[in-house]
Formats: sequence, structure tokens, C-alpha cells
Amino acid sequence: MAYSEYLADRVSQFLNEKSVSFITKKMMGGLLFMVDDKMYVAVIKEEIMARINPAIYEESLEKDGCNKMNFTGKPMKGFVFLSEEAVDLEEDLNYWLQLALDFNPLAKASKKRKSSKN
Repeated sequence: MAYSEYLADRVSQFLNEKSVSFITKKMMGGLLFMVDDKMYVAVIKEEIMARINPAIYEESLEKDGCNKMNFTGKPMKGFVFLSEEAVDLEEDLNYWLQLALDFNPLAKASKKRKSSKN
């Protein structure tokens, strides 16, 4: 299993309850959730990768189960990994998902890649 379907269902349920329109894409070995054409969160194995406001990044890292996202060997400020410990309880998961949702309108969308088809 590349990602926890149970955790992905919990993220979908949160967004549906908030009436937030989203799409999912399989990538990075997991399932990416996009809100307003911007990366919102991803479920990778048993963890969530969340995009939060860089202004609260350092203080967020002090919370149990919150770690720097480090795909390339260099942490990206504003991106965190949340272990099972951080999102086990519904209220904890909702806290992190809401932080990411609050930041989404401020986040920059990634540039669209141009097709190389002729």
C-alpha cells in the first residue's frame, strides 16, 4: 500500500464537511489533495504532508508528531510531515487540516507545465 486509504478518507470527509471543492492526484507515492489548483495536503504511507503558513512553521514543529518535510535533503519551510501520533485523534487531524486550509488562499499555485506535444 503506497498510502493509507483510511487516512485519505478522513481528509476527504473533512473537506466534504467544510463544503470545499477538491481534486486528488496520485503522485509522490501517495495521494495529493488539491484545493483551488494548489497543493493542500498529501497522504504518503501513514503520514500527512501538509502545506501550512511559513509564519507558523517553527512553532508548529514543536508539536508532537510534526516534522520537517525533507524530500530532497533540504527542508522546505511551510511544508511538514505529520505522523500518526499527530493525526490519530479526529480533533488533532482537523486542527492540521484547518491550518492547511487557512493557508491555501495565500499559497502560490505552481506554474503550469507547458506540453511538449507538437
